Amino acid sequence: MSKEQSGVIKAWEATIRKTQAAKKRANSIFGISLAHIPDDDHAASSSAASNGDEGSSSSGGDEGPGSANGGGGGTECYYAEKVLPNGDYYSGQWYDNFPNGRGKYLWTDGCMYVGEWYKGKTMGRGRFSWPSGATYEGEFKSGYMDGTGTYSAANGDIYRGQWVMNLKHGHGIKHFANGDWYEGDWRRGLQEGQGKYQWKTTSNYYVGEWKNGNICGKGTFMWENGNRYDGQWEDGVPKGNGTFTFPDGSFYVGNWSKDPTEQNGSYYPSASPSAAASHSGSQLEWDPQDVYNVYLADAQVCPCEKVAVLPSQKKLAVWNSSKHSEKARRLSVDGRVSVGVERAFERMNMWDGDDQGASSAAAAGARRDMEAELLGMMEMEESNFAASLNKMLPMRVPKAAKRQGDAICKGHKNYELMLNLQLGIRHSVGRPGPAASLDLKASAFDPKEKVWTRFPPEGSKHTPPHNCSEFKWKDYCPLVFRSLRKLFKVDAADYMLSICGDNALRELSSPGKSGSFFYLTHDDRYMIKTMKKAEVKVLIRMLAAYYNHVRAFDNTLVIRFYGLHCVKLTGPVRFIIMGNLFVSEYAIHRRFDLKGSSLGRITDKPESEIDANTILKDLDLNFIFKLQKAWFQEFCRQVDRDCELLEQERIMDYSLLVGIHFRDVASNREIIPTKSEPPTPAAEVEREEGPRLSKADMDQLLLDPTKWARIRLGMNMPARVERTVRRNDCELQLVGEPTGEFYDVIMTFGIIDILQDYDISKKLEHAYKSIQYDPTSISAVDPKQYSRRFRDFIFRIFAEDS
Repeated sequence: MSKEQSGVIKAWEATIRKTQAAKKRANSIFGISLAHIPDDDHAASSSAASNGDEGSSSSGGDEGPGSANGGGGGTECYYAEKVLPNGDYYSGQWYDNFPNGRGKYLWTDGCMYVGEWYKGKTMGRGRFSWPSGATYEGEFKSGYMDGTGTYSAANGDIYRGQWVMNLKHGHGIKHFANGDWYEGDWRRGLQEGQGKYQWKTTSNYYVGEWKNGNICGKGTFMWENGNRYDGQWEDGVPKGNGTFTFPDGSFYVGNWSKDPTEQNGSYYPSASPSAAASHSGSQLEWDPQDVYNVYLADAQVCPCEKVAVLPSQKKLAVWNSSKHSEKARRLSVDGRVSVGVERAFERMNMWDGDDQGASSAAAAGARRDMEAELLGMMEMEESNFAASLNKMLPMRVPKAAKRQGDAICKGHKNYELMLNLQLGIRHSVGRPGPAASLDLKASAFDPKEKVWTRFPPEGSKHTPPHNCSEFKWKDYCPLVFRSLRKLFKVDAADYMLSICGDNALRELSSPGKSGSFFYLTHDDRYMIKTMKKAEVKVLIRMLAAYYNHVRAFDNTLVIRFYGLHCVKLTGPVRFIIMGNLFVSEYAIHRRFDLKGSSLGRITDKPESEIDANTILKDLDLNFIFKLQKAWFQEFCRQVDRDCELLEQERIMDYSLLVGIHFRDVASNREIIPTKSEPPTPAAEVEREEGPRLSKADMDQLLLDPTKWARIRLGMNMPARVERTVRRNDCELQLVGEPTGEFYDVIMTFGIIDILQDYDISKKLEHAYKSIQYDPTSISAVDPKQYSRRFRDFIFRIFAEDS
């Protein structure tokens, strides 16, 4: 076996050990060549290999009646017609108790899909129709409209173009029912990027930039009479610098605003003598506000239709795979599995046949009973959800937690390592050097740019004596990190005092999922994390891009790095020094680590054990974060920029770390909703230690730019959160339903864990987990897909506070 094959085997084994239930399947996986990853069913792999087309074959019209009815659970593909107990109907190719190949599925509500299937998922080309008359014809992937396709709405709108996970995303053309049309870029279901919109009734058109479905950015509007506006737009109207040109060549240039007090500019007559001679002077009396009140009065962009039920939300009635019949679980078209309580009808065989020994009358009676139970449970779930909105328990802040971490005192196993680290930091930061310049040469980012220093106990010309064993200290790219500290306005003396002062570092009680250890400084300002060699290589590789990014964008949300070092005693210990997001003057009541994936993204602690230090995950999230308009727009722009950097550097598995401080908390720890009174007169609002901002102070702070220094994007941000609740019948619902219950909060957030590249171990993890789970639900995906999914999720849980 070659070294390369051996490395692949080791990486695969490491991935398997991290996956649940891997021990049960290890023999079957390692017993075959890695060149072919097996399907969930060994027989399915055999069939795919023999047919040359994974999981598909021609319909078996000559199969026996038992196979035709699906009672045998055979492993060959055949044609079948199935009437489900809830009234759904399927006809088409069948394989191992799943639709596989071409087939038609008709739901009882009138929705229908005709096209290609793969293991119970709509995959390939197909046509989905709604009872309203709307249709989608095109490509599907894992149950989603994904690829190129045409959607014809019930109101007559038609869209032809690219789709990603049920949303228009990419280039597309949309013809509206009233005759208007748009051609250009789409993003997350709305016009965004470059595009052209033509109005049918007036023949006016706009060509330029769009944002969130509105004209926004730089663009040109042409009127049918020859008038023309070139310049900046915001929310569908001119805003900023722009020029309005008349057909005779005269023009008005200036700063545009819908507010007349902010509007200013100058009019310039045409240079043409004939035009000047015939000029009646009407343009001199022209009011620029007419552009808003008259010229654009009919220039309304048609709204995009909303699809009530998406194909990926349509559930298939459950059936048992021949290889996984020990635990039936409800399955949806996109492959998601229910995490709710197992219902009675899910434990039964959903396929009843006349050859199973039961009389037809008994079978019909069982079906009627099952249908009644199903319909009754669906009605009960709807009523329960509506009732839950009215009977939600009041929210409470979690119980106070003790300070994180244990002090590293003499006798601790890492005491000497801490002393080595502090000696090294004093040496690196305190030694004299050239003044840090923000304009660095390419050589400063060279991976070979590192400085080794020996620290003997007796001291040396450059190092002080100490009571530890001799060790070596390495600085990676010292000039770059010195410049980063300057860029982040970190005072060298304060930096050394935080890390190297008389107070000990604190070690967090348990290492992270990656196996790294974390240490906090006594003032909580800095966090020190041990690193693997691979992570160091990733950081050095992307350091130039990271430096240029944080220098260009002051509001970047990516974690701040201050130093990269190595201590070599018996073996090398590499570590990074970074900012602690949760160092705030406000107590953090809730902490969330959000990725936009669902597999394993829920906290396994019972409610009684959750405290203020518990890191909650995606499926624990029960809020939508509302930011003020200016902050929200900047937030969206910055998330896009940061994700583009990470995607460019092939980084994945990062997350948005969010901390919430609730501003109004009663003495019984109940959180008081916005504009509501305390539950009882005795339950007066109790302010925790630390400064609080009243609503009047908050308004004054936002109106006074000189006080904005206390707030920046992602740090100490005043905001509101809207409580959400998840439906019991929705499988792995990432974002709950809004309830209209709001709370005033202070928010802190940033993007962390940005040093995981898409290496061979992550590719194998993706391949292996994709066999067991929906590929869209797992964290280990390609950086481009990860970035897209991350942004889509973040832009669903953050919204503008209107």
